Amino acid sequence: DVQLVESGGGLVQAGGSLRLSCAASGSPVDDYAIGWFRQAPGKEREVVSCISSSDRSSSDQSPYYAESVKGRFTISSDNAKNTVDLQMNSPKPEDTAVYYCAAAGYACYMIWGDRGDAYDYWGQGTQVTVSS
Repeated sequence: DVQLVESGGGLVQAGGSLRLSCAASGSPVDDYAIGWFRQAPGKEREVVSCISSSDRSSSDQSPYYAESVKGRFTISSDNAKNTVDLQMNSPKPEDTAVYYCAAAGYACYMIWGDRGDAYDYWGQGTQVTVSS
């Protein structure tokens, strides 16, 4: 099993930047596909990005990004630190949400778009608030 802990959330101005980190313990983060999700009040949880393990197949074009964050957010993994980060550049007020990282035993290309049921392990979440 893997345990996940998010950090780095907070208050940021629109147009600024924020970096979220997902620290894994218990297993190498590279054993899993790691997804970042978010849930805003009154809205359904949505996937933001997904990155597969380094031995991904040629069918896997990860990382994947939701259209709403493409070009602004970047997901990256650091196997030495056992972390997966989400760099948020030029955030918008509509990016305000609780952000979660999650681990799945499937490659991203197999589960891209899944709302979370394919992911077995979840962090506790970190709040991101973007002010206008």
